[in-house]
Amino acid sequence: MDGEHYFSAQPAGELSLRELTVELAGSEHRLTTASGIFSPDRIDTGTQVLLANVPKPPPGGNLLDLGCGWGPIALTLALESPRSTVWAVDVNERALDLVRRNAHIMGLENVNAVRPDDVPDDVRFMTIWSNPPIRVGKAELHSMLRLWLPRLEPGTEAWLVVQKNLGSDSLQRWMDGEFPELTVQREATSKAFRVLRARKR
Repeated sequence: MDGEHYFSAQPAGELSLRELTVELAGSEHRLTTASGIFSPDRIDTGTQVLLANVPKPPPGGNLLDLGCGWGPIALTLALESPRSTVWAVDVNERALDLVRRNAHIMGLENVNAVRPDDVPDDVRFMTIWSNPPIRVGKAELHSMLRLWLPRLEPGTEAWLVVQKNLGSDSLQRWMDGEFPELTVQREATSKAFRVLRARKR
């Protein structure tokens, strides 16, 4: 990453596009990634674990991929729930451009790739899927979750994947204490990652 973090708003490194063949929602797709973003050469292990353990998304409504990167989660949501509106949210402008490019390549018209401030305040979500950027630090991560998790519709769920040695258990305990309206459970453990489910009562 040339010494810069993938959560920079404007990656400083020169844009270097690359093609990548991946399987999303059971079918193969030839997509575009680039330098200066998270996991440009493959679907990272955490995202693979998340996608292998989440249920089918709701058939409609607003769905959120928080920290979307180049888009494997958002694109999967859009493929599996074509009548929904998928919000792919990231601070990295290069990542957002790639999500838009990949959605166009795949013919998906239900993906909004935007910065956090561009999601209208009144939008509520039928599900949230996220491989959150743990390395931004605990304070920033907690701030992010305080902003987005309360925007779940009642009776719906957020699904997060977190590496065990990067604090998945402490994050689960924090969420349990921070959000009395949520029931937080560990749903799966695989390849040193935990999948957490937070259901809004």
